Amino acid sequence: MFFYDFLILLYVPNVSYYFHTCTVKTNFAGNLYGMETKKNLILILASVGTFVEALDIAIINLTIPSIQEQFNIGAETVQWLQTLYVLFFGGFLIIGGKLSDQIGRKKMFLIGSVIFMLTSLGAGLSADFRTLAIFRALQGLGAAFIMPSALSIVTHTFTEMQERNRAVGIFSSFAAIGSGSGLSLGGIISTYLSWHWVFLINVPVLLITIIFAFKYLPLDDSGEQTAKTDVLSGILLVAGLLSLTYGTHEFIHITEQPLPVGGSLLVSVLLLSAMVFRLRHSEQPLIDLRILKHWSLNVSNIAFFALGAFFIGFLFLISLMLQKDMGYTAAASGLLLVPFSIMSALLAKFVLPLVSKRLNSGQMGLMGWSFMLTGSVLLLLSVHFNYPLTIVLMGAACISGIGMTFCFTALSVLGIRDVEPTHYGVASGMGSTSYFLGAGLGLSLMSLLNQIFPSDNAVGDLNFIILMLYAISIIILLTYFAFRHSKSGKPAVAVSLD
Repeated sequence: MFFYDFLILLYVPNVSYYFHTCTVKTNFAGNLYGMETKKNLILILASVGTFVEALDIAIINLTIPSIQEQFNIGAETVQWLQTLYVLFFGGFLIIGGKLSDQIGRKKMFLIGSVIFMLTSLGAGLSADFRTLAIFRALQGLGAAFIMPSALSIVTHTFTEMQERNRAVGIFSSFAAIGSGSGLSLGGIISTYLSWHWVFLINVPVLLITIIFAFKYLPLDDSGEQTAKTDVLSGILLVAGLLSLTYGTHEFIHITEQPLPVGGSLLVSVLLLSAMVFRLRHSEQPLIDLRILKHWSLNVSNIAFFALGAFFIGFLFLISLMLQKDMGYTAAASGLLLVPFSIMSALLAKFVLPLVSKRLNSGQMGLMGWSFMLTGSVLLLLSVHFNYPLTIVLMGAACISGIGMTFCFTALSVLGIRDVEPTHYGVASGMGSTSYFLGAGLGLSLMSLLNQIFPSDNAVGDLNFIILMLYAISIIILLTYFAFRHSKSGKPAVAVSLD
């Protein structure tokens, strides 16, 4: 659910800056009452689109052991399913937003939905892992087109401020429900049907959505004039990061395969350097690098990168631990993790507004990352004490139930704190992209270290030590940032969630 609250920053900075979504996401049913019927239908169609792609980030985690068993592959290989998805999602997210402005919100929503539907069908029917991985990557591309276009449809349909806030809250709720229910639904489907159906279930839902969207979504405004989208920079970014991820993942084999591994690392440097050169010299760059003059934005992006590596890594590890090391079925594992999504929603509704009145964004970030560190320590201890369920669930509660709630809110506000209002969209887009790219690279780094230092268990000490190092690094960074900020004499502003 955390991904989608933050992505609202891409197009609705005035809503996200005060984080109205935290106070309305759990009350969407009542908000529908009184809105016009046609607008309701448009809102539901846009929300269903984002519900499905939110579902797919979480739903695959508890199917991982089943996929491993069918294709006879290890954890270092199966993690590519998440790595490719988040890299394509994060890498093309800003492009998806700009294309929705350039060629039309409805067109991009339909294009993204068709891509996501067809790639879900292809993934569900895949007979080998390589085919599955290719379709999974293209799912990320479809998701990157759906999310910003769906949100743009909502914000252009509901133009009055109060009505827009309620609509965005409903939209966020559908995404949160998709993400929160993904673990339990994925576990149940994997246990009683097969992993194929976690992809195939998307097809009928999206087919109906596409038919209704084609008929009922409003036509795009033909009179809008927007700048040309710098697609090449986005392609260079994704290609460079994919090459870097592959080189990192396979670095252990560099002596046996020096050309492909070393070559991929060299190519990644060349591609990413070409992207930076283009951003600096293009008249209409995908990202204006001058925005990086803000220290608070840079700290936020670094912290978001680590947060993606930490949390997506946690979801991957907890799924393997519960099933392979503790012996729970996929369905039981999913049900064990559901309460933490509910806990997060309750914290966001009742606790977060109170805490935000007393702490600024840096302080709240420190508190959130302290819970992340505590959770990783508890999970590390559980490995040494033969996986007692109480300690495992306490660790999961600290990370998924509490830590992420505070971290995401704090870093979202920190990223736009010193940025001019006209640049809120770009700044928040960079944070979101940092999160997903961190997730992809973090999984590959963890896989590399697990190959270098193998464990007898599916999830060993090293995995949680890596998570601890992420948390400690960002705690040090935020502490330094708070100290530097206090020395500068600037007043600390509390995070306003009212």
